[in-house]
Amino acid sequence: MADRSFLDWPFLDDGHRALAAALEDWCLANLHHAHGPDVDAECRALVRALGEGGWLRYCVPAAYGGVHDALDVRSLSLIRETLARHSGLADFAFAMQGLGSGTISLLGTEAQKQAYLPAVGRGERIAAFALTEPASGSDVASMETTADRTADRYRINGAKTYISNGGIADHYVLFARTGEAPGARGVSAFIVDADTPGLAVTERQQVIAPHPLATLAFTDMLVPHDALLGEAGRGFAAAMATLDIFRTTVGAAALGFARRALDEATARVTVRKLGQGTLADSPVTQSALADMVLDVDTAALLIYRAGWLRDVQGQRNTREAALAKLHATEGAQRVIDKAVQLFGGLGVTVGVPVEALYREVRALRIYEGASEVQKIVVGRQHLAAANG
Repeated sequence: MADRSFLDWPFLDDGHRALAAALEDWCLANLHHAHGPDVDAECRALVRALGEGGWLRYCVPAAYGGVHDALDVRSLSLIRETLARHSGLADFAFAMQGLGSGTISLLGTEAQKQAYLPAVGRGERIAAFALTEPASGSDVASMETTADRTADRYRINGAKTYISNGGIADHYVLFARTGEAPGARGVSAFIVDADTPGLAVTERQQVIAPHPLATLAFTDMLVPHDALLGEAGRGFAAAMATLDIFRTTVGAAALGFARRALDEATARVTVRKLGQGTLADSPVTQSALADMVLDVDTAALLIYRAGWLRDVQGQRNTREAALAKLHATEGAQRVIDKAVQLFGGLGVTVGVPVEALYREVRALRIYEGASEVQKIVVGRQHLAAANG
């Protein structure tokens, strides 16, 4: 059983503790760690199950069927941590419902929110966030997809790649260059239904931890003016505001993976024979476990501090979210690597949980801002504060 003492920290309240307990029971009854052969079908089923369980209500505001008046980062983080500990694909399914609707929650018109958010919260509509392009990943300023305004439409041309839920989503929050200013200041956000003419799935990517992932092409795709999300030319700010919320939760998912790896390793070393005792009796093993515990606890502190700053203090937490994602994802990689080492040959055997975790965790150091980008964010924020 994973350590739950962190639930008593002052960053969390009784509502969070009740949420963690209820979700843990649900996961034990409904989830398994291994993926099936049809990941698309499994992901669709998980979205439905998460919706029926009421967990996707945490992805949308209360006015549209959600639990909280505004998105609560600590609740989102607790849910992702718990789901990831039980099933990487369940965490993915939950996270994309939040990320693919978060910009609508933050900036959508009342009509846009009513049209999309209730169905997302019920698990009846699958959401996606389309930002990354073939020639630009973290460098949003280099975006090449264009949206040209006509008398009654926007005409969109370009491509997006490595889009999570690509191919199974019902809608995409899409970012395209509208040209109000150079670079990132000339990007706008749009809501695009998956069946819009001119939108095509051109490739399905296969990655080491399978989940729905695709390249999308837009060829003279026409969307109405009311598909614009927020203000024209403010798409980069919209993307960053959304990522400020969900970047912390990426760290939480990594923390869930790390907790599972620590639990698996602890159970393994206490029964694996070594001489007259077990592997757990070795000072080398105890040192490795200490390093793992350190990475887990420090990640948890950074994650729930970042959420608390936003939820309770009402502060923009760009620096804290970057720190949380950076340390939690890098730390989880170290924890899982040590777990594999403690398992020995069994640790790289397909079907063993630590082998799956080894594949699951790697992408978290890349998506929603690679670790190198998080270091730049933290460095710039630190210098700005120092220069006052």
